[in-house]
Amino acid sequence: MTTAQSVILDVPDLVAAEAFYNALGVGDRIQLRESNEPTTGFRGYTLSLVVSQPNIVDAFVGAALAAGAAVLKPVKKSLWGYGGVLQAPDGSIWKIATSSKKNNEPATRTIDSLVLLLGAEDVKASKQFYLDHGLEVSKSFGRKYVEFTSAANNVTLALYGRGALAKDAGLAPEGTGSHRITITGASEPFADPDGFAWEVASA
Repeated sequence: MTTAQSVILDVPDLVAAEAFYNALGVGDRIQLRESNEPTTGFRGYTLSLVVSQPNIVDAFVGAALAAGAAVLKPVKKSLWGYGGVLQAPDGSIWKIATSSKKNNEPATRTIDSLVLLLGAEDVKASKQFYLDHGLEVSKSFGRKYVEFTSAANNVTLALYGRGALAKDAGLAPEGTGSHRITITGASEPFADPDGFAWEVASA
């Protein structure tokens, strides 16, 4: 079964990016590659840290802000839980959130899941593409949202409509150029219908 093992981010300043992601504590699920591929506007994806309770959201947001992140959507309670959206110094968009609305224990720096959400022009077509490439669906809500099965301690891959994803991130949906992201875990390299590239994970 094909699964997303990690995400490679193309960053303009490798040293600064390494410092940021070390502070965020995402481990080897996020890898970095120095690149100045041109891009404008929304890159078509977001990354999310899903945690168990609000004080853990606050801990990760505090660490990210101290390491140079900018706020796109302030942390707040909502119908679905508690969270906010940040932009890393390299330009990637991060959502840090929990479905819980109250704290049951002291804060830790534990990540329950790291989710890569791709903005698809046609969620149904992209879902079928990934099924054809060996991924398995774990959740699906028609043409709106699809989540694929993930192995433990890997990245969880999901699909969402591009416009809806941009709105959730607090950005305009327009954007051109490189996604500045590569997904590892394929048996052979390929690119999906929206131009997101996959490559074979290194041993």
